[in-house]
Amino acid sequence: MELQKQNRLNRMVIILGFMAFLANGDNYAASTLLIDISKDFNLSYGTAALSVTAYMFAFGAFTLIFGPLSDRFGKVKVINIAAFGTSIFSILGGFAYDLPSLVFCRAVNGAFGAGIFPVMMAIVGQSFDDQHRHQALAKVLGLGFLGAAMATAIGGVLAYFGSWRLVYIFYGIGELALSVVMFKTLDRDHPIVEKLNFIKAYQAPLSNFKFMRIALTLLFVGFSVFGSFSYSGKLVQEITGYSILPVGLILSLYGFGTVIGGRTASKFKMKVGTTRYFIITGCIGFLSTFILFYSKEVLWVALGLFFFGVSFVFLQSTLVAAAQDQLPQARGTAMSLTSFNMFVGGAIGTRVNANIIATYGTPWIYLIAAVLLLAVGLVSTIFARNTAGQAVLQDSKG
Repeated sequence: MELQKQNRLNRMVIILGFMAFLANGDNYAASTLLIDISKDFNLSYGTAALSVTAYMFAFGAFTLIFGPLSDRFGKVKVINIAAFGTSIFSILGGFAYDLPSLVFCRAVNGAFGAGIFPVMMAIVGQSFDDQHRHQALAKVLGLGFLGAAMATAIGGVLAYFGSWRLVYIFYGIGELALSVVMFKTLDRDHPIVEKLNFIKAYQAPLSNFKFMRIALTLLFVGFSVFGSFSYSGKLVQEITGYSILPVGLILSLYGFGTVIGGRTASKFKMKVGTTRYFIITGCIGFLSTFILFYSKEVLWVALGLFFFGVSFVFLQSTLVAAAQDQLPQARGTAMSLTSFNMFVGGAIGTRVNANIIATYGTPWIYLIAAVLLLAVGLVSTIFARNTAGQAVLQDSKG
Protein backbone atom coordinates (compact mmCIF):
# COMPACT_ATOMS: atom_id res chain seq x y z
CA MET A 1 0.00 0.00 0.00
CA GLU A 2 2.83 2.38 0.89
CA LEU A 3 4.56 1.59 -2.40
CA GLN A 4 1.35 2.31 -4.34
CA LYS A 5 1.00 5.66 -2.58
CA GLN A 6 4.60 6.57 -3.37
CA ASN A 7 4.16 5.60 -7.03
CA ARG A 8 1.00 7.69 -7.21
CA LEU A 9 2.80 10.68 -5.72
CA ASN A 10 5.74 10.26 -8.09
CA ARG A 11 3.35 10.08 -11.05
CA MET A 12 1.60 13.22 -9.87
CA VAL A 13 4.90 15.11 -9.57
CA ILE A 14 5.90 14.06 -13.11
CA ILE A 15 2.55 15.07 -14.64
CA LEU A 16 2.44 18.40 -12.84
CA GLY A 17 6.10 18.97 -13.66
CA PHE A 18 5.49 18.53 -17.38
CA MET A 19 2.52 20.87 -17.25
CA ALA A 20 4.82 23.37 -15.55
CA PHE A 21 7.34 22.67 -18.33
CA LEU A 22 4.81 23.63 -21.00
CA ALA A 23 3.13 26.51 -19.20
CA ASN A 24 6.44 28.01 -18.12
CA GLY A 25 7.79 27.63 -21.63
CA ASP A 26 4.70 29.36 -22.97
CA ASN A 27 5.56 32.29 -20.69
CA TYR A 28 9.35 32.42 -21.05
CA ALA A 29 9.40 32.10 -24.84
CA ALA A 30 8.35 35.75 -25.00
CA SER A 31 11.87 36.91 -24.11
CA THR A 32 12.98 35.60 -27.51
CA LEU A 33 9.76 36.22 -29.44
CA LEU A 34 9.54 39.93 -28.61
CA ILE A 35 12.29 40.54 -31.15
CA ASP A 36 10.12 39.26 -34.02
CA ILE A 37 6.79 40.44 -32.58
CA SER A 38 8.06 44.02 -32.51
CA LYS A 39 9.18 43.70 -36.15
CA ASP A 40 5.99 41.97 -37.31
CA PHE A 41 3.68 44.62 -35.82
CA ASN A 42 6.12 47.49 -36.49
CA LEU A 43 6.42 48.36 -32.79
CA SER A 44 9.18 49.33 -30.39
CA TYR A 45 10.51 46.53 -28.19
CA GLY A 46 9.04 48.16 -25.10
CA THR A 47 5.59 48.47 -26.70
CA ALA A 48 5.65 44.82 -27.80
CA ALA A 49 6.51 43.94 -24.19
CA LEU A 50 2.96 45.01 -23.25
CA SER A 51 1.99 41.44 -24.12
CA VAL A 52 4.34 40.24 -21.36
CA THR A 53 3.01 42.82 -18.90
CA ALA A 54 -0.57 41.74 -19.69
CA TYR A 55 0.26 38.08 -19.05
CA MET A 56 2.03 38.75 -15.76
CA PHE A 57 -0.51 41.21 -14.39
CA ALA A 58 -3.45 38.95 -15.26
CA PHE A 59 -1.61 35.99 -13.78
CA GLY A 60 -0.94 37.83 -10.55
CA ALA A 61 -4.45 39.26 -10.23
CA PHE A 62 -6.27 36.00 -10.90
CA THR A 63 -4.19 34.03 -8.41
CA LEU A 64 -6.25 35.85 -5.77
CA ILE A 65 -9.34 34.17 -7.22
CA PHE A 66 -8.04 30.69 -7.99
CA GLY A 67 -6.51 30.12 -4.55
CA PRO A 68 -9.80 30.29 -2.61
CA LEU A 69 -11.57 28.49 -5.46
CA SER A 70 -9.12 25.60 -5.15
CA ASP A 71 -9.66 25.43 -1.39
CA ARG A 72 -13.44 25.42 -1.87
CA PHE A 73 -13.92 23.15 -4.92
CA GLY A 74 -10.73 21.10 -4.92
CA LYS A 75 -7.33 21.87 -6.33
CA VAL A 76 -7.36 19.15 -8.99
CA LYS A 77 -10.70 20.30 -10.41
CA VAL A 78 -9.45 23.89 -10.64
CA ILE A 79 -6.13 22.98 -12.24
CA ASN A 80 -7.88 20.80 -14.85
CA ILE A 81 -10.08 23.72 -15.94
CA ALA A 82 -7.16 26.15 -15.88
CA ALA A 83 -4.95 23.86 -17.99
CA PHE A 84 -7.62 23.56 -20.67
CA GLY A 85 -8.25 27.32 -20.71
CA THR A 86 -4.61 28.32 -20.95
CA SER A 87 -4.06 25.88 -23.83
CA ILE A 88 -6.90 27.39 -25.89
CA PHE A 89 -5.73 30.97 -25.47
CA SER A 90 -2.12 30.06 -26.11
CA ILE A 91 -3.20 28.68 -29.48
CA LEU A 92 -5.33 31.75 -30.18
CA GLY A 93 -2.33 33.96 -29.40
CA GLY A 94 -0.62 32.45 -32.42
CA PHE A 95 -3.39 33.88 -34.61
CA ALA A 96 -3.27 37.43 -33.19
CA TYR A 97 -3.50 40.02 -35.98
CA ASP A 98 -2.33 43.10 -34.05
CA LEU A 99 -0.99 44.13 -30.65
CA PRO A 100 -4.41 44.54 -28.91
CA SER A 101 -5.52 41.05 -29.97
CA LEU A 102 -2.19 39.59 -28.82
CA VAL A 103 -2.40 41.45 -25.50
CA PHE A 104 -5.95 40.12 -24.99
CA CYS A 105 -4.99 36.50 -25.71
CA ARG A 106 -1.89 36.69 -23.51
CA ALA A 107 -3.88 38.30 -20.69
CA VAL A 108 -6.53 35.55 -20.72
CA ASN A 109 -3.75 32.99 -21.05
CA GLY A 110 -2.13 34.46 -17.95
CA ALA A 111 -5.46 34.50 -16.11
CA PHE A 112 -5.91 30.76 -16.65
CA GLY A 113 -2.21 30.22 -15.94
CA ALA A 114 -2.93 31.60 -12.47
CA GLY A 115 -4.90 28.43 -11.85
CA ILE A 116 -1.92 26.23 -12.77
CA PHE A 117 1.28 27.33 -11.04
CA PRO A 118 0.04 28.31 -7.55
CA VAL A 119 -2.52 25.51 -7.35
CA MET A 120 0.10 23.05 -8.58
CA MET A 121 2.44 24.07 -5.77
CA ALA A 122 -0.43 23.81 -3.29
CA ILE A 123 -1.25 20.27 -4.47
CA VAL A 124 2.36 19.21 -3.98
CA GLY A 125 2.53 21.02 -0.65
CA GLN A 126 -0.49 19.20 0.80
CA SER A 127 0.56 15.80 -0.60
CA PHE A 128 4.02 15.55 0.99
CA ASP A 129 5.19 15.70 4.59
CA ASP A 130 7.65 18.26 5.94
CA GLN A 131 10.63 16.02 5.23
CA HIS A 132 9.88 15.58 1.52
CA ARG A 133 7.92 18.73 0.65
CA HIS A 134 10.84 20.97 -0.29
CA GLN A 135 12.37 18.27 -2.50
CA ALA A 136 9.05 17.63 -4.29
CA LEU A 137 8.50 21.36 -4.83
CA ALA A 138 12.03 21.67 -6.19
CA LYS A 139 11.42 18.80 -8.65
CA VAL A 140 8.26 20.41 -10.04
CA LEU A 141 9.98 23.79 -10.21
CA GLY A 142 12.98 22.12 -11.83
CA LEU A 143 10.84 20.67 -14.62
CA GLY A 144 9.05 23.99 -14.91
CA PHE A 145 12.26 25.87 -15.39
CA LEU A 146 13.62 23.22 -17.70
CA GLY A 147 10.65 24.42 -19.73
CA ALA A 148 12.04 27.92 -19.39
CA ALA A 149 15.44 26.65 -20.51
CA MET A 150 14.03 24.94 -23.57
CA ALA A 151 11.54 27.74 -24.30
CA THR A 152 14.04 30.23 -25.59
CA ALA A 153 15.76 27.56 -27.69
CA ILE A 154 12.44 26.17 -29.00
CA GLY A 155 11.17 29.68 -29.56
CA GLY A 156 14.35 30.64 -31.39
CA VAL A 157 14.22 27.60 -33.69
CA LEU A 158 10.51 27.86 -34.54
CA ALA A 159 10.66 31.62 -35.02
CA TYR A 160 13.82 31.41 -37.12
CA PHE A 161 12.53 28.73 -39.49
CA GLY A 162 8.86 29.71 -39.32
CA SER A 163 7.23 32.41 -37.21
CA TRP A 164 6.80 33.51 -33.61
CA ARG A 165 3.16 32.44 -34.04
CA LEU A 166 4.17 28.79 -34.31
CA VAL A 167 5.67 28.93 -30.83
CA TYR A 168 2.43 29.83 -29.07
CA ILE A 169 0.50 27.30 -31.18
CA PHE A 170 3.10 24.61 -30.36
CA TYR A 171 2.84 25.17 -26.62
CA GLY A 172 -0.96 25.45 -26.75
CA ILE A 173 -1.33 22.07 -28.46
CA GLY A 174 1.05 20.48 -25.95
CA GLU A 175 -0.88 21.96 -23.02
CA LEU A 176 -4.16 20.78 -24.50
CA ALA A 177 -2.91 17.20 -24.82
CA LEU A 178 -1.52 17.17 -21.28
CA SER A 179 -4.73 18.67 -19.84
CA VAL A 180 -6.53 15.55 -21.09
CA VAL A 181 -3.93 13.35 -19.36
CA MET A 182 -4.32 15.33 -16.13
CA PHE A 183 -8.11 15.02 -16.23
CA LYS A 184 -7.91 11.23 -16.56
CA THR A 185 -4.98 10.63 -14.20
CA LEU A 186 -4.86 12.97 -11.21
CA ASP A 187 -6.72 11.84 -8.08
CA ARG A 188 -9.43 14.27 -7.04
CA ASP A 189 -8.90 15.99 -3.71
CA HIS A 190 -11.58 17.13 -1.28
CA PRO A 191 -12.45 20.78 -0.61
CA ILE A 192 -11.07 22.10 2.67
CA VAL A 193 -13.68 24.84 3.18
CA GLU A 194 -17.46 24.50 2.91
CA LYS A 195 -18.29 28.02 1.75
CA LEU A 196 -16.56 30.35 -0.71
CA ASN A 197 -15.73 33.61 1.04
CA PHE A 198 -12.90 35.65 -0.46
CA ILE A 199 -12.74 38.14 2.41
CA LYS A 200 -12.57 35.41 5.03
CA ALA A 201 -10.09 33.43 2.93
CA TYR A 202 -7.56 36.27 3.01
CA GLN A 203 -8.07 37.38 6.61
CA ALA A 204 -5.68 34.78 7.98
CA PRO A 205 -2.76 35.37 5.58
CA LEU A 206 -3.12 39.17 5.59
CA SER A 207 -3.00 39.20 9.39
CA ASN A 208 -0.06 36.78 9.53
CA PHE A 209 3.01 39.02 9.77
CA LYS A 210 5.54 36.26 9.07
CA PHE A 211 3.65 35.15 5.99
CA MET A 212 3.15 38.67 4.60
CA ARG A 213 6.80 39.63 4.89
CA ILE A 214 7.69 36.56 2.81
CA ALA A 215 5.01 37.43 0.25
CA LEU A 216 6.24 41.03 -0.03
CA THR A 217 9.82 39.81 -0.42
CA LEU A 218 8.65 37.80 -3.44
CA LEU A 219 7.30 41.05 -4.97
CA PHE A 220 10.88 42.28 -5.26
CA VAL A 221 12.05 38.89 -6.55
CA GLY A 222 9.44 39.17 -9.32
CA PHE A 223 10.42 42.76 -10.10
CA SER A 224 14.12 41.99 -10.36
CA VAL A 225 13.89 38.63 -12.17
CA PHE A 226 10.74 38.59 -14.33
CA GLY A 227 10.94 42.32 -14.93
CA SER A 228 14.45 42.08 -16.36
CA PHE A 229 14.53 38.64 -18.00
CA SER A 230 11.83 39.75 -20.47
CA TYR A 231 14.46 42.04 -21.99
CA SER A 232 17.36 39.59 -21.90
CA GLY A 233 16.87 38.75 -25.58
CA LYS A 234 17.26 42.43 -26.42
CA LEU A 235 20.39 42.65 -24.25
CA VAL A 236 22.03 39.63 -25.89
CA GLN A 237 21.16 40.86 -29.37
CA GLU A 238 22.59 44.31 -28.63
CA ILE A 239 25.84 42.79 -27.35
CA THR A 240 26.31 40.12 -30.02
CA GLY A 241 24.29 41.24 -33.04
CA TYR A 242 23.11 37.62 -33.41
CA SER A 243 19.82 36.57 -34.99
CA ILE A 244 16.91 35.16 -33.00
CA LEU A 245 18.11 31.52 -33.17
CA PRO A 246 21.51 31.91 -31.41
CA VAL A 247 19.98 34.48 -29.05
CA GLY A 248 17.41 31.89 -27.98
CA LEU A 249 20.12 29.29 -27.42
CA ILE A 250 22.14 31.68 -25.25
CA LEU A 251 19.09 32.59 -23.19
CA SER A 252 18.45 28.90 -22.53
CA LEU A 253 21.42 28.97 -20.13
CA TYR A 254 19.23 30.91 -17.68
CA GLY A 255 16.70 28.09 -17.75
CA PHE A 256 19.35 25.44 -17.29
CA GLY A 257 20.54 27.44 -14.29
CA THR A 258 17.07 27.12 -12.78
CA VAL A 259 17.12 23.37 -13.41
CA ILE A 260 20.43 23.01 -11.55
CA GLY A 261 19.10 25.28 -8.83
CA GLY A 262 15.96 23.18 -8.45
CA ARG A 263 18.02 20.02 -8.07
CA THR A 264 20.52 21.43 -5.58
CA ALA A 265 18.58 24.01 -3.53
CA SER A 266 17.47 21.66 -0.77
CA LYS A 267 20.87 19.97 -0.37
CA PHE A 268 22.73 23.28 -0.46
CA LYS A 269 20.40 24.75 2.17
CA MET A 270 20.95 21.76 4.47
CA LYS A 271 24.72 21.99 4.00
CA VAL A 272 25.22 25.70 4.72
CA GLY A 273 22.23 26.42 6.98
CA THR A 274 19.27 28.69 6.33
CA THR A 275 20.83 32.04 7.24
CA ARG A 276 24.00 31.56 5.20
CA TYR A 277 21.91 30.07 2.39
CA PHE A 278 20.06 33.34 1.84
CA ILE A 279 23.08 35.62 2.01
CA ILE A 280 25.04 33.40 -0.40
CA THR A 281 22.05 33.28 -2.76
CA GLY A 282 21.73 37.07 -2.64
CA CYS A 283 25.41 37.42 -3.50
CA ILE A 284 25.06 34.99 -6.42
CA GLY A 285 22.10 37.01 -7.70
CA PHE A 286 24.03 40.26 -7.35
CA LEU A 287 27.17 39.03 -9.12
CA SER A 288 25.29 37.34 -11.97
CA THR A 289 23.14 40.37 -12.81
CA PHE A 290 26.07 42.76 -12.36
CA ILE A 291 27.86 40.73 -15.03
CA LEU A 292 24.87 41.29 -17.34
CA PHE A 293 25.07 45.01 -16.60
CA TYR A 294 28.82 45.40 -17.01
CA SER A 295 30.15 42.81 -19.45
CA LYS A 296 30.14 43.02 -23.25
CA GLU A 297 31.67 39.57 -23.76
CA VAL A 298 29.24 36.84 -24.79
CA LEU A 299 30.88 34.16 -22.61
CA TRP A 300 30.56 36.30 -19.49
CA VAL A 301 26.96 37.14 -20.38
CA ALA A 302 26.22 33.43 -20.78
CA LEU A 303 27.77 32.75 -17.35
CA GLY A 304 25.74 35.59 -15.85
CA LEU A 305 22.49 34.21 -17.28
CA PHE A 306 23.21 30.74 -15.90
CA PHE A 307 23.80 31.93 -12.32
CA PHE A 308 20.91 34.39 -12.62
CA GLY A 309 18.71 31.33 -13.05
CA VAL A 310 20.37 29.50 -10.15
CA SER A 311 19.85 32.42 -7.76
CA PHE A 312 16.21 32.85 -8.78
CA VAL A 313 15.12 29.28 -8.14
CA PHE A 314 17.18 29.17 -4.92
CA LEU A 315 15.20 32.15 -3.65
CA GLN A 316 11.81 31.22 -5.07
CA SER A 317 11.62 27.57 -4.03
CA THR A 318 12.77 28.29 -0.48
CA LEU A 319 10.59 31.35 0.07
CA VAL A 320 7.54 29.58 -1.36
CA ALA A 321 8.07 26.59 0.93
CA ALA A 322 8.49 28.95 3.89
CA ALA A 323 5.28 30.79 2.98
CA GLN A 324 3.33 27.52 2.83
CA ASP A 325 4.65 26.52 6.24
CA GLN A 326 3.06 29.65 7.69
CA LEU A 327 -0.41 28.64 6.41
CA PRO A 328 -0.47 24.83 6.38
CA GLN A 329 -4.29 24.68 6.43
CA ALA A 330 -4.76 26.98 3.41
CA ARG A 331 -1.92 26.30 1.01
CA GLY A 332 -3.97 27.32 -2.03
CA THR A 333 -4.63 30.75 -0.58
CA ALA A 334 -0.99 31.02 0.53
CA MET A 335 0.18 30.29 -3.00
CA SER A 336 -2.28 32.83 -4.37
CA LEU A 337 -0.80 35.69 -2.41
CA THR A 338 2.81 34.70 -3.01
CA SER A 339 2.21 34.31 -6.75
CA PHE A 340 0.23 37.56 -6.82
CA ASN A 341 3.18 39.44 -5.38
CA MET A 342 5.77 37.76 -7.59
CA PHE A 343 3.94 38.19 -10.90
CA VAL A 344 2.59 41.66 -10.18
CA GLY A 345 6.16 42.56 -9.26
CA GLY A 346 7.21 41.14 -12.63
CA ALA A 347 4.51 43.15 -14.45
CA ILE A 348 5.55 46.36 -12.70
CA GLY A 349 9.19 45.60 -13.39
CA THR A 350 8.51 45.02 -17.09
CA ARG A 351 6.85 48.43 -17.48
CA VAL A 352 9.33 50.32 -15.30
CA ASN A 353 12.26 48.72 -17.09
CA ALA A 354 10.82 49.67 -20.50
CA ASN A 355 11.08 53.32 -19.45
CA ILE A 356 14.57 52.83 -18.03
CA ILE A 357 15.72 51.18 -21.26
CA ALA A 358 14.27 54.02 -23.36
CA THR A 359 16.12 56.61 -21.26
CA TYR A 360 19.37 54.95 -20.16
CA GLY A 361 19.76 51.74 -22.18
CA THR A 362 19.14 48.04 -21.59
CA PRO A 363 22.11 47.16 -19.31
CA TRP A 364 20.99 49.51 -16.54
CA ILE A 365 17.97 47.41 -15.60
CA TYR A 366 20.35 44.62 -14.57
CA LEU A 367 22.20 46.90 -12.17
CA ILE A 368 18.87 47.59 -10.45
CA ALA A 369 18.14 43.85 -10.41
CA ALA A 370 21.57 43.20 -8.87
CA VAL A 371 20.93 45.59 -5.99
CA LEU A 372 17.43 44.20 -5.37
CA LEU A 373 18.56 40.56 -5.33
CA LEU A 374 21.31 41.36 -2.85
CA ALA A 375 18.77 43.21 -0.69
CA VAL A 376 16.38 40.24 -0.85
CA GLY A 377 19.18 37.93 0.30
CA LEU A 378 20.07 40.22 3.21
CA VAL A 379 16.45 40.72 4.31
CA SER A 380 15.69 36.99 4.08
CA THR A 381 18.78 36.29 6.18
CA ILE A 382 17.49 38.62 8.88
CA PHE A 383 14.06 36.94 8.76
CA ALA A 384 15.65 33.50 9.06
CA ARG A 385 17.77 34.55 12.05
CA ASN A 386 14.79 36.08 13.83
CA THR A 387 12.70 32.97 13.22
CA ALA A 388 15.47 30.71 14.48
CA GLY A 389 15.94 32.88 17.56
CA GLN A 390 12.24 32.81 18.35
CA ALA A 391 12.17 29.01 17.97
CA VAL A 392 15.06 28.65 20.44
CA LEU A 393 13.32 30.98 22.89
CA GLN A 394 10.09 28.99 22.69
CA ASP A 395 11.96 25.70 23.20
CA SER A 396 13.71 27.08 26.28
CA LYS A 397 10.39 28.22 27.74
CA GLY A 398 8.90 24.81 27.00
